Amino acid sequence: MAVDHPGEDEDLQEALRRKEQELINRSAAREAEEKARQGARKRALARMVFTPEARQRLYNLKLVKPELAGQIEEYLIVLAQQGKMPVPVDDDTLKSVLDKLQPKRETKIWRM
Repeated sequence: MAVDHPGEDEDLQEALRRKEQELINRSAAREAEEKARQGARKRALARMVFTPEARQRLYNLKLVKPELAGQIEEYLIVLAQQGKMPVPVDDDTLKSVLDKLQPKRETKIWRM
């Protein structure tokens, strides 16, 4: 016949909660580490693919439109790796790519 001890279920539940939290923390740490590795790899590729002026332009664009800058940077890195874009990508080339990708805004002034 088993004897029921009042604190055992609570202790077991607490141990399970601690274990679950530990697993969540490990998973988050792995994800952060992987993200840092990918960021370092991307920065290293950008140093090889872009001239300092082009990197500065991308950095400035990231301040205003981070999503667009990230997409353009990844796109140009892939093209350079495939040999479809001359390396290093200079500022003038980057400007021309940006001009082609961004929609033109037309300003009209109405006089009455």
